[in-house]
Amino acid sequence: MKKISDHNLKLKNKKILLRVDFNVPIKDGSITETSRIEKIIPTIKLLIEKEAKIIIISHVGRPKGKVVKEMSLEPISKKLASLLNRNILFNNKILNENTISEVNKIPNGSIMMLENIRFNAGEELNDKEFAKKLSNLGDLYVNDAFSVSHRSHASVEAITKYMPSYYGIQIAEEINALTKITSDIKKPVTLIIGGSKISTKIKIINNLIKKFNNIIIVGGMANTMLKYTGSNIGRSICEHDCESLIKEILQNSNKYNCKITCPLDVVVSKSLEGSGTNKDLKEIVEDDIILDVGSKTIDSIRKIINESNTVLWNGPAGYFENPNFQNGTKQILEIIEQKTIKDNIFSVAGGGETVAAINKFNKLNSFTFVSTAGGAFLEFLEGKDLPGINALT
Repeated sequence: MKKISDHNLKLKNKKILLRVDFNVPIKDGSITETSRIEKIIPTIKLLIEKEAKIIIISHVGRPKGKVVKEMSLEPISKKLASLLNRNILFNNKILNENTISEVNKIPNGSIMMLENIRFNAGEELNDKEFAKKLSNLGDLYVNDAFSVSHRSHASVEAITKYMPSYYGIQIAEEINALTKITSDIKKPVTLIIGGSKISTKIKIINNLIKKFNNIIIVGGMANTMLKYTGSNIGRSICEHDCESLIKEILQNSNKYNCKITCPLDVVVSKSLEGSGTNKDLKEIVEDDIILDVGSKTIDSIRKIINESNTVLWNGPAGYFENPNFQNGTKQILEIIEQKTIKDNIFSVAGGGETVAAINKFNKLNSFTFVSTAGGAFLEFLEGKDLPGINALT
């Protein structure tokens, strides 16, 4: 693995094309969540120390090759400047013949951020000619955007064919953490997985069921499992026509000796805005909506985690956005935090809603590693090859 952090790599005077993922939520021109930006700062600081010229490439949203004012990276360049406490030059034009001369003017140790790379039609097409033009801007390419490395895009894959290419600090940490939790596992190992649909997570479950000792299913997925096994779930969110998927999970759990755990009790309400009532499964009535796991389930999860040496978490336990239904998610966070601190277990969390819950309860430092990668995180867990990673190797 060629890393930009290699101490022998001379970067002074070099123009570094740094691909990052600053696709962060923006509301009324203000950034509401900055963890993806903060995670890239160590790579940027390293390049500054090595007196490189840093050209940042990123995107926001899906403008489909057109300029969309609301998707400009200018607010992000200002936020990054604030976090770094240094000036950042923002190039507000899409890639053109003048961009090279503008890049050449920047001094060593300085930073220029290019406008949204997806404003260029060639980006999402993985167009080779566009990738060549992009490569002409720099001397070296660094991918520090694990979260887009499952995309075959010009600034992720094709560009590596035209210039020396390296891993950034953050992407190397992502790969090391996910490789460790899926390959170099210290058992017993437990997966806690949630989400609304089993169909979207079946590949992850079937890939990890061969390697993990426990899989705890929560959230809307658990409702589907409960309904299949004969429990009344009232008006709860549920995926239909999943009998074959659930049968497959249960058969594979027996085949690979992996224990599947579903909720023993739940917190229900008549609406998303209501208050919660803890009920055993047999007490659920037709107009109940399951919105969290119950106290018995939390005790069961605590026992499993306390007997584990490795924990992977993807998906909240319930509708944590409402404080009445956040207890399950919060308790799982605290159980993992205590186990990680006390016994130094290897704990990893990832996925959009999972990271949102972690940030809400201020538990970002509770895990060995927290992935902000989203889709790439899930595809890696499915066992898929990621084009951006393959391009680097």
